[in-house]
Amino acid sequence: MRYYLLIFLAFFYFNTSLYAQAKKITYLQFDIAASITGNPDRDNVQNNDGSASSNAFFVPNGLGTKVGYGIHYKKWITLGIHSGIDWKWDDKLVAVPVFLNFGLNPRVGQETRIMLQAGYGKGFAIGRGNLNGEYKKIKLGIGSDDFTLFAEISDYAFPVHNDKSVGTISIGITLMDFFYYKQKTD
Repeated sequence: MRYYLLIFLAFFYFNTSLYAQAKKITYLQFDIAASITGNPDRDNVQNNDGSASSNAFFVPNGLGTKVGYGIHYKKWITLGIHSGIDWKWDDKLVAVPVFLNFGLNPRVGQETRIMLQAGYGKGFAIGRGNLNGEYKKIKLGIGSDDFTLFAEISDYAFPVHNDKSVGTISIGITLMDFFYYKQKTD
């Protein structure tokens, strides 16, 4: 009886894996972004040390990169697991998010798509003991199937210095690769 069960399980696994290969649709996503913040010295002509400050409304405040893997439906709907690293200069913070990412990528032109993604998961601060909390993000972008320019708002729900949470506004690029595995027919 045990052998019949093993044969059945082997047959079931083999059939399922063949069917999964014929229907398997996955994607790989890579993001790189620079976070920006409002310039606190915008109205000051000179800093306390005598040097001139920037009059720019926004100034860079960090860098981040994320990578994700998941499934998609006709490049239009995506669902995946993502992770990465964010570095915030002003807060002297390096954080790692691990999150589930849901995306909608409707086509709005012949070669153009709008990207809307929402992510929810856990964020971990590196080098700050056991500091962790919820991670939330939303991304809006425009581009093609492979390359997208985006703006993103994210929040790490853990306290740093006197703030209850750490938020970022980022702009960057997304590179996506969609994979289709189809069963070969002879």
